[in-house]
Amino acid sequence: MATRKIIHLTTFSALRLAEPILKALAEKGYATPTPIQAQAIPCVLTGEDLLGIAQTGTGKTAAFALPILDHLARSTGPRIRHTCRVLILSPTRELATQIANSFRAYGRHLGLSVAVVVGGVSHRPQAIALARGVDVLVATPGRLIDHLGERNISCAETEIFVLDEADQMLDLGFLPSIRRIVALLTGRQQNLFFSATMPREVGKLANELLRDPVRVAVAPVATTVDTVTQRVIHVESRDKRSLLVQLFADAAMSRALVFTRTKRGADRVASHLKAAGIPVTAIHGNKSQGQRERALAAFRASKVRVLVATDIAARGIDIEQVTHVVNFELPDVAESYVHRIGRTARAGAAGVAISLCDPGEIGQLRDIERLTRRSIPAEDHRSDDGVINRSSAREPDNRDRRHGNRPRAVAVRATTGQGSQGHPARCSQNDHKRRRKGRQWSSKPARNGNRQGARGAGS
Repeated sequence: MATRKIIHLTTFSALRLAEPILKALAEKGYATPTPIQAQAIPCVLTGEDLLGIAQTGTGKTAAFALPILDHLARSTGPRIRHTCRVLILSPTRELATQIANSFRAYGRHLGLSVAVVVGGVSHRPQAIALARGVDVLVATPGRLIDHLGERNISCAETEIFVLDEADQMLDLGFLPSIRRIVALLTGRQQNLFFSATMPREVGKLANELLRDPVRVAVAPVATTVDTVTQRVIHVESRDKRSLLVQLFADAAMSRALVFTRTKRGADRVASHLKAAGIPVTAIHGNKSQGQRERALAAFRASKVRVLVATDIAARGIDIEQVTHVVNFELPDVAESYVHRIGRTARAGAAGVAISLCDPGEIGQLRDIERLTRRSIPAEDHRSDDGVINRSSAREPDNRDRRHGNRPRAVAVRATTGQGSQGHPARCSQNDHKRRRKGRQWSSKPARNGNRQGARGAGS
């Protein structure tokens, strides 16, 4: 696999793209290619297979869209029913829609057809569009396999195949689907793989499917954009929501993405912000496609100030002028942090990334700093002069209130997980008795259809 050296091209016109494409770029105000575009476009124009590695927010979509459109513009011909000349696989519905919109924008003067095939929406309109034949088809793997099985589309005439966000594809378990789709290609097509990171699995897949590819890497793996100002706030878990509201007292946070780990957590955070009078909407996998599109549209149009999301929005979603990214919860996978904060500081702009880190997330923070090879400036908003109270994060249950007891506090240090004197925290004999009783209550069989134990029912 060859690695292409950096080529210093300062304008899109130097890439010798078709005039209608250059006209569309000028209308959008694009004059200078990004490094990944300057490196990838010449390779794709010559018909070579390519593996492109670049951090999120560097313009990977245009890096393959522009040379593909140039190829289509210079080799026009009648469309063949139930076929596509270009097939692009995307991991999420939102990214697929965004890619298709980029093709429409850059190819607005070419008269080419672009179709999107994703789940969560009506199947029939997609089948009708495919029946006419399309120049560019952008699809998620699952729905594409459905259409292939129904013979609504064939890959027999596909000239270029693109796998975008290859590492996320593998993370989401799409490898079997990708193999099924690739098996239906002729083997004569040009193959383009683009990925933000280069784990071993992506390299293995690239070696299997790419023919003598050029490797273009314009940034170290898992690096963050320099124009993002990062900070971490150490805070107890119970105080995160109130601190988040306080952060939005800053008028500079005019368009912010807030990331949570779970769908339910996203809804809870959105509800809390809404109750505080902050315009907000949420997006995650349990939302219908219509709800997700409306949420993104409202955020893009500044009808809401905050978009609360799971990692469904961490990859490839290009929303201009996002001023802040807030990690309400740190991701379990360190690479996701890089993708999350890449939603701000797009196209060379500046941005701010704030992470709220509770005591249980210290390990994730260390993994992130190890991956990015940088220490994130931190501030401490915890109580008791930085001593963390792990147990106080939970709300007292009914039994605590009934007996007037407060939850027992176990003081441990932030970085060592040890007691206040440097020794492991110890439980008292009464604590062990209380826990044994709790297990006895929960282990009793439910009565009269009640799922809780006899003593646990009142808890």
